[in-house]
Amino acid sequence: MARILVTGGTGYIGSHTTVELMQQGYNVTIVDNLSNSSVDVLDGIEAIVGRRPEFANIDCNNYVDLDNVFEQHSDIVGVIHFAASKAVNESVEKPLLYYRNNLGSLITLLEVMKAHQVSNIVFSSSCTVYGQPDAAHLPVDETAPIQKALSPYGNTKQINEEIINDAAYADKNLKATILRYFNPIGAHPSALIGELPNGVPQNLLPYVTQTAAGIRKELKVFGDDYNTPDGSCIRDYIYVVDLAKAHVKAIDRMINAKNRDQVEVFNLGTGHGISVLELIKDFEKATGKKLPYSIVGRREGDIEQVWAEPRKANEVLGWRADTPILDVLASAWKWEKHLRKIL
Repeated sequence: MARILVTGGTGYIGSHTTVELMQQGYNVTIVDNLSNSSVDVLDGIEAIVGRRPEFANIDCNNYVDLDNVFEQHSDIVGVIHFAASKAVNESVEKPLLYYRNNLGSLITLLEVMKAHQVSNIVFSSSCTVYGQPDAAHLPVDETAPIQKALSPYGNTKQINEEIINDAAYADKNLKATILRYFNPIGAHPSALIGELPNGVPQNLLPYVTQTAAGIRKELKVFGDDYNTPDGSCIRDYIYVVDLAKAHVKAIDRMINAKNRDQVEVFNLGTGHGISVLELIKDFEKATGKKLPYSIVGRREGDIEQVWAEPRKANEVLGWRADTPILDVLASAWKWEKHLRKIL
């Protein structure tokens, strides 16, 4: 069976995608430097799938180490590139770290792929490339204009997409699928893998579940004075397992489709926006847990409202994110309880 290299595969989305790939019969080799993940995730993947993915603890910026992985596996037919620093507000504070890590890792990976004649790459991008869309482009489809990024993190995604397009122009053998995610949340239904941030969570839902578990005193809602119905930011929250399945669809299409563009772009979301305050209410409904929260000032780099028009992914990839939000939130709480050994 064909092998897929998954960079950042012990991370949140990477681990769920590894499970889906393996369940569809692919062999998977993960490379990850464990800067924001744990090697213990491999145990969870193995428990779900019944076999363990190969793992190499390396940094994708290291050409020699990455080259060695390709040398050892002549059966690699494609790469899914997740490995990147990903916190919006941290990127505002540490821009050079983000530029070095996020740009360097992709450049190195593309160089090594070319050296080994591996021509298929799925790139983990983000709806942040659209900035704050105007009303005419909500919901956001793939034709919406790319706007000036509001954070270094968002800018690295924009630049990486440009790097991929330029590399594909120069090398007609290279095929790329750029997946622009909206906001992944939730955990595998087994509660054996899920989002596991190091330190204080940068994303909303882990902070929600840690607050519900009593680890955090209260949730901070960054602003209630936005131009939205309840004043809080609106996002398109997509179940991580649904998102992971889109990567398998993308790989399958790259390998099997006869007629496809050299570089394809898909927005991955549900098509529905949910505000932060609505998500809190939904979490309470899904779990029966009362969530203490307070309203604080806006956070630098945050976008007011954005949600996807996923029609292209629905029609071309044959993929849809349709898991009910209450089920998604319940999965996140089940994962938190598993982590904390809460009955």
